Amino acid sequence: MSPSAVYQEIVSGPATFQMGVPSSDSFPAALFGRIGAHAARTQARAPVVYPDPRGELELRRRIAGHLAVARGIQCDAASIFVTAGFSGALGLTLSMLRATGAGAWMEDPGFFLTRNALNLARFQIAPIPVDADGLDVDVGIARASDAVLALVTPGQQAPTGATLSLERRMQLLDWARRAGSWIVEDDYLGELQLQKRAAPALASLDTNGRVIHIGSFSKTISPALRLGFIVAPDRLIDQFNETVMSLAPAPAPAVQLTLAEFIREGHYMRHLRRMKRLYAARGKALQDALASRGYPSQIGGLAVLLPLPDSIDDEALVREARAQGLAPGALSSWFSGREARQRGLLLGVATAPEQDIPDACDRLDRLIRRHRDRTGQRPIVH
Repeated sequence: MSPSAVYQEIVSGPATFQMGVPSSDSFPAALFGRIGAHAARTQARAPVVYPDPRGELELRRRIAGHLAVARGIQCDAASIFVTAGFSGALGLTLSMLRATGAGAWMEDPGFFLTRNALNLARFQIAPIPVDADGLDVDVGIARASDAVLALVTPGQQAPTGATLSLERRMQLLDWARRAGSWIVEDDYLGELQLQKRAAPALASLDTNGRVIHIGSFSKTISPALRLGFIVAPDRLIDQFNETVMSLAPAPAPAVQLTLAEFIREGHYMRHLRRMKRLYAARGKALQDALASRGYPSQIGGLAVLLPLPDSIDDEALVREARAQGLAPGALSSWFSGREARQRGLLLGVATAPEQDIPDACDRLDRLIRRHRDRTGQRPIVH
């Protein structure tokens, strides 16, 4: 799927099974709006000065406090840079590293827009397979030991949901220390782990300052906020300061101050606890509905992964599903090459209210059967 096609899917509005957006029916919008209105009035009365390009100090302090409790990361406001979502954080990081032509490890499967960002920054991508323990570090070292960057989703691998094991975490950190390389940790869901207690962030184990931690509020609150952040290791703070001053100013102060107050008053943690219960219930309901129709599946992050046989074109199926008000993702588009590509559907649970799941699964079942009948194959690969 081309980047322009992906963009069109993203901006076309939420639909059942759409990935990458939180539930729109469970966020305390009125409360957030009241806090936002107060922040906007405060900002309007403030002296007219250029805002801090690193982000508002109050929000950076609140993020640091939250990370200490929720992700095990010990840092202060000076280490944090507020960005325009994950893409802003990644773009700032790649600009700061100034490593055009250098090697970069990329999980395979992995987020296709991240892969595209590395390509645009002219990195030489080494696709590294993942398994039940996450990124295979041994393969990474064998394929590209001299890479300057490893971009990983250790908390919940996207899209499989695997957690990078402790052994591989230590192996990855040791490689980065010995090679003088950097690890970019995409902590896209943070502590929002549906099936078990979330593992601490990889950055919490980093004693040598090799991990650049990136987080976002897009999956937990709303992508419309365009708020993400970087936690920079001490040795890179000056370089990030220099880069952000010229290339990447932070989002509007009023939005930042709204979020800071939302965190300060404890609403954010309560919201996360509610969302975890809600999404876990939706995920189980979706898996049960699929199982009753003969489809085994697995949870991966905030999506249910439904495998398909190689004979079915999952991207074509996704296009037909969109015409019926369904918005699954195609698993094959997450792989770097056709030879290792697997077919399947990624069904977002955040946008699948329980009352809509049976009918949505019936429509999905009919689509899969129609594609199966064209190929004469069974619908699921076991």
